[in-house]
Amino acid sequence: MPIHGSLFQDFRENASQDPFSLQNKKLLKIQMGYGPVWAKTGSMVAYQGDVKFENRGSGGLSRMLKSAVTGEGVDMMQCTGQGELFVADEAADIQVMYLENDLVSVNGANVLAFSSSIEWDIHRIQARGGMMTGGLYNVSLRGTGYVAVTTKGEPVALDVSGAPTFADAQAVVLWTSGVSMDVRVDTGGIKSMIRGGTGELLQMAFGGQGYVLVQPSESVVAGGHQETQGSRGGGLGGLLGG
Repeated sequence: MPIHGSLFQDFRENASQDPFSLQNKKLLKIQMGYGPVWAKTGSMVAYQGDVKFENRGSGGLSRMLKSAVTGEGVDMMQCTGQGELFVADEAADIQVMYLENDLVSVNGANVLAFSSSIEWDIHRIQARGGMMTGGLYNVSLRGTGYVAVTTKGEPVALDVSGAPTFADAQAVVLWTSGVSMDVRVDTGGIKSMIRGGTGELLQMAFGGQGYVLVQPSESVVAGGHQETQGSRGGGLGGLLGG
């Protein structure tokens, strides 16, 4: 008997031939004909054609050592071949951008995929308040090409040049070049952590020129800045990364 209903029409593959395009807000389609890409290990959900995957871990000895020391980074696989690759990460929303000889600083847990032309590394963030946590680290993505990151829910892009901007470190996804970051210590937060109040001890303070992308969630912890040794929550647990 024939199948009735609009299922296969409503969810047909999109016809875009762009290198990176959203099939929907939770599924990224990558055209492999434009060259190799890096994608988060385990993020492949489907592909059509001839696509090969090589697990590259932290992407080299230097990055592997930095990842081990800092707790920041993300396991990546190199994808090569021809056809169409579909990637996702636990049904998180996906945001796509194109860098033109530019740089973004990203929480490692939010990195999904990027063009092989993009250089990446784990870097230390210069911040006066970082001494309280032993240092701040993030994943830098630099160069020209496509970058896809995940967010838990629809984010907000805040222009930091308009006003002093502060955010919970567990909600910060990335910031653009030209943005400066520092750590603000809320003395009221210290009292509140002791007395069962808000617990918002440390906040990320942004200035300069550019944008900071903030997601409506504080729950991302794996592989990113949201977790330090033995600490979670809105305070110390949010500061190893961006």
